[in-house]
Order: sequence, then C-alpha cells, then structure tokens
Amino acid sequence: MLETLNTKIVELLGPMGPLFVVGFLGAVLIFATLPFLLRTEKDPLQKLKEERTGQKRQAANAKDQKQLRQNDPGKKLERFSQYLEPQDNAEFSAIRLKLIQAGYRQKSSVQIFHFAQFALGIGFLLIGVVYTFFIAGSSEEPNMTKAAATALGPGFVGYYLPKYWIDKRINKRQGEIENGFPDALDLMLVCVEAGQGLDQAIIRVSNEIRAGFPDLADEFEMVSYEIKAGKDKITVLKDMAERCGVSDVTSFVTVLIQSQSFGTSIADALRVYASEMRDKRVMRAEEKANVLPTKLTLGTMMFTVPPLMIILIGPSMWSIYETLSNRGGP
Repeated sequence: MLETLNTKIVELLGPMGPLFVVGFLGAVLIFATLPFLLRTEKDPLQKLKEERTGQKRQAANAKDQKQLRQNDPGKKLERFSQYLEPQDNAEFSAIRLKLIQAGYRQKSSVQIFHFAQFALGIGFLLIGVVYTFFIAGSSEEPNMTKAAATALGPGFVGYYLPKYWIDKRINKRQGEIENGFPDALDLMLVCVEAGQGLDQAIIRVSNEIRAGFPDLADEFEMVSYEIKAGKDKITVLKDMAERCGVSDVTSFVTVLIQSQSFGTSIADALRVYASEMRDKRVMRAEEKANVLPTKLTLGTMMFTVPPLMIILIGPSMWSIYETLSNRGGP
C-alpha cells in the first residue's frame, strides 16, 4: 500500500513529491498543536482574588487609568509570556537592557522581540520552501543540498533580522547621544551657575534639547522623574549610564558621584568635563575627516583613472592603429 501511494505521489509531484508531502504534513501538525501549547487555563484562585480585591469594579475606570500609563502595543502577548520570554534571569536581563538601549522601554518589549523573531523566521521559511519546491524546483533538476540551502536560508535571515535591527538602533541612538551630550553639558553648566540645583537643571536641559536630541532628552527626563519619585540619586545616575551604554555618559556619572561624595562644586566639575567633551567631539570630527580620503581612494581609482586614461591614451592608440592599418594595406 505504501509503495502504491509513493508511486502515485511521484507521478503527481515528481521525484521530490514524497519530500513535499512529508514537509506539508509536518507544517500542518506544528500549526495544529500550537493552539494547545499556547492555551493557558485561568487559575481559579486568581478569579477568587479578583473578586475579593474588587478588580471587576475598577474596570469601569479603565479609560481614565489608560491615560496615565504608557501605551504598550504588546499587551496581548502577556498570556504567552512563558513561551516568549527567556526563563533564565540573566538572559532576560541582558536582552531587556539591550532593548532599552535601543529605545524600547515597554514592559512587553522582550515578548515583542521574540515574537518578531518567531513570526519572521516562520514566514521567511515558508517563502523559501514555496520558492524552492514549487517555483525553482519545477524548472531545475532536484538537488538536496541546494534545495535545503534555498529553503532554510530565508528562515535564518528572518530570525536574525530583528537582532540586526536592534543593533542598528543601538548604534544610531548612541551616536545621537554622543553628539548631543556636549551641548547638554554646556546648558546644564549655565543652569547650575545661574543658581538652579542639579535636579532643576536636568529638567530644564531635557526640555531645551528635545528638538535636536530627543533620545538624550528622554534619558534626562527619566532621571528627573525617578528623582522626584524618591529614588536615590546615585542609583538613578548609574541606571542612566547603563541605559545609554555610552562611555561619555558613564564618565559624566562618575564625575557627578565623586563630586557629590567629596562635597566639591558641581559647577567646577561640569565646567571641566564640558570642555573635555567639546574637545572630544572635535577630535571625533577630525578623525572622520582624516579617514575620508582613504575611503575615497578606491572610488577615485575606479571611476576617475580609467576615463582619464582613455582620454589621454585613446587618441594616440587610434592614430597608431590607423598608421599600422595603412601600412598593411595594398
């Protein structure tokens, strides 16, 4: 019976027909079991707790409460958190910090990241399978190595695409923070010398630099909110340095902590450090300017030298060709 079925499949779909059928059945089984794996039953004790704490009565005021909370697009993924979050605390903290450094501070950012990896991986894998076995497979001879590479390659690309996006976002955000940090320090120095405290200076800086450097303004604003909430100032500053992931901000936080610990003037520390940050920004610009000629060398050789050689040597070569042709003629 199996041999007869195999023969019919080969006649209908070609030599790789059994492989198509097995792959299709495997995909059907995976998608059929996913709802059962992801379904979670509500704990009866949780229902009792909701009734006793009055959460059902508070649902009427949900609209007012939503205005005070940050919009979280991944709230619907909370039921699948045990499948979309790493169970190891160290791994979870590492990916959470990386997403915060990229600018994604939502509570469900880790869940959205892993869901994006899963969805893009499966989606690109299906595209690769369809292209390999139904488009390219019908016009070419079957080759298992090439077929596996063509089918699985898009899946790996889709899985690692969110990681590439996050790394790119981190580099862009850190570059903006480095560029705007000297200006923020100058403005903070002016505020402190005008008589404002460090807390008020941070609030003023976050409002003033938002138009040019929104990411740095968000960091200063978060620092001001945490200080208002009663969190220790040293801890708040260290958290800011960890969120930014920029060496300049880390050094700035160290200077402020030392200034506060030893009782020295914050204005003097800001003045010296702001001057160093301006010099460092100028050095970074000069470094990029010095590297530019080296990068342009290859382009100059490829697009400038060949036309120049044609213009200079072309007429001479044509004259030599005509002379030789005339001598060789009758």
